[in-house]
Amino acid sequence: MKVFLKVWRQKNRNTPGTFKTYTSPELNENMSFLEMLDVVNEDLANNGEEPIAFDHDCREGICGTCSLVIDGKPHGPHRGVATCQTYMRSFKNGDEIVVEPFRAKAFPLIKDLVCDRKSFDRIQQVGGFITVRTGAAPDANSIPVPKENADLAMDAAQCIGCGACVAACKNASAMLFVAAKVSHLGLMPQGQPERYKRVKAMVTQMDEEGFGACTVTGSCEAVCPKEISLDFIARMNRDYAVALLKGDAKAATSGGAG
Repeated sequence: MKVFLKVWRQKNRNTPGTFKTYTSPELNENMSFLEMLDVVNEDLANNGEEPIAFDHDCREGICGTCSLVIDGKPHGPHRGVATCQTYMRSFKNGDEIVVEPFRAKAFPLIKDLVCDRKSFDRIQQVGGFITVRTGAAPDANSIPVPKENADLAMDAAQCIGCGACVAACKNASAMLFVAAKVSHLGLMPQGQPERYKRVKAMVTQMDEEGFGACTVTGSCEAVCPKEISLDFIARMNRDYAVALLKGDAKAATSGGAG
């Protein structure tokens, strides 16, 4: 099979970009989308053209690096998979496929299909940790954890931080990502000491990074390769409200004492 690729090409963030169309060499329908790009890049290099820059790492749907918008949808046509898990058999011979980078103010473009997602790292750094000193590994049953909480924490922890939720949202909101990172620690006993400090710090950092507000359209959940539920946003909002109330109460107490 062969396809026509309409790819966004941009030298750097300060240079205007444009779409360019390429005809692929002969492809195997069982290639992954990234393997197809490898073949196209090899063909471009052999013809003296600059290869298409794109992000990739594990190619197993684990790292979240392979962030592409394919025919207008982050990660491509299927639900619950990353770009690297999208295969050419999902398309037909002769199809035109439009490939773009994730577009958001907080994800500045670096080159072609590569964007800078360090904003996610900074959000995690302000709150994605616990300070409980556990010492030696405790017995597995020494801290009872309700199964419902354990299951929810594992569901939230599946988030790979790819940014598809941001790319799909009309407001470029990072609420689903932040909610997952807040929840997977906040649901466990070890995460309780920083629970409210964490949510306040991470939401504040999210706002400072320039992500938009959530209007609950559900587009984030629809494109998430790990199918993270919108319920985590509701959980985070409740914790954030408690965090604000605790902060107001502390401020009032301090003011009274003065």
